[in-house]
Amino acid sequence: MSQTPPPPAPPRARAEIDLAALRANVRALRARAPRSALMAVVKSDAYGHGMVPCARAALAAGATWLGTATPHEALALRAAGIGGRIMCWLWTPGDPWREGIEADLDMAVSGLWALKEVTAAARQAGAPARVQLKADTGLGRNGCQPADWPALVAAARAAEDEGLVEITGLWSHFACADEPGHPSIAAQLDVFRDMVDHAEKAGVEPEVRHIANSPATLSVPESHFDLVRTGIAMYGVSPSPELGTPADFGLRPVMTLAASVALVKQVPAGHGVSYGHHYVTGAETTLGLVPLGYADGIPRHASGRGPVLVGGQWRRIAGRVAMDQFVVDLGGQTVEEGAEALLFGPGDRGEPTAEDWARAADTIAYEIVTRIGARVPRVYVNEVPEECDERTADE
Repeated sequence: MSQTPPPPAPPRARAEIDLAALRANVRALRARAPRSALMAVVKSDAYGHGMVPCARAALAAGATWLGTATPHEALALRAAGIGGRIMCWLWTPGDPWREGIEADLDMAVSGLWALKEVTAAARQAGAPARVQLKADTGLGRNGCQPADWPALVAAARAAEDEGLVEITGLWSHFACADEPGHPSIAAQLDVFRDMVDHAEKAGVEPEVRHIANSPATLSVPESHFDLVRTGIAMYGVSPSPELGTPADFGLRPVMTLAASVALVKQVPAGHGVSYGHHYVTGAETTLGLVPLGYADGIPRHASGRGPVLVGGQWRRIAGRVAMDQFVVDLGGQTVEEGAEALLFGPGDRGEPTAEDWARAADTIAYEIVTRIGARVPRVYVNEVPEECDERTADE
């Protein structure tokens, strides 16, 4: 007589990634910039969500470019069989320029050293490199300073005339687009327009000009140009609480982080909890052990403050976050081992959000989702679009 197998045990922890939410977010962002192409930024393993599945979902929803920081991320997308336009922008001397050319990447150039390396690689490859010249319009990070721009443009144009490069884009990045009304936004736009104008008068015919990141896509329409680059907003996280909540922009958080309670026990009043006894029980109570710690990306800075939904109620981390686990004081409530502890998600079930964790850890929600480690498996749901899902993408 056959026996029904027991149900699978709940996982220790999981990060559930809702790809339907991601596709819907891409469509909502496209609607914010209807005259611009959209680059889905999938750097840093798609902000912790999983680069390859998220890239495929974004393309299915109408993104026409993918963006990564490092060339190695971009080459990994190609190795996964993902075609189309992929741009990468954080290069260091000796990086795989030739491999980038052979993989049909668009590669950012911020200085003469990079142009020298990419043209040498083009000669070796026997094919031109697609490059995008980055202007430092005021962020002070990567990019070419205005004073050095004429020399870079002239050298790039000479390389283009020689057939070594094709200048496909001119671009920059905002410093304070997440602060509505900040004077640097208008100032950077003015500098960007001037630098684009200089390049075009020198003979550059860019396919795309772009400066808008997620916050600028949502709130600075004059910055949209030919292409917008959406990162954190694509994952349903607001780039700034001052700009609005995800729901204000028609966005839905994509990641839900959960774990199974590993142990529930009763302890007396005056019992110390976790390293250093920074938390001591004020009365007889129950403690719940959650098997996630800073090795999984739970911020140690959230010790004593990080919110968790257990047994239908919000609890705070009791004491310090350890490497692999933390404790919540259940206040006398009893839950079964294996019960779900929801750390953050969309909030539909009353659980905290990534923004709640950001406040608890004195950081930004970007860091909360991006730092979730590889030890936490990503579980993808809604991978296959509904029949009408993509048909409506352009409607």
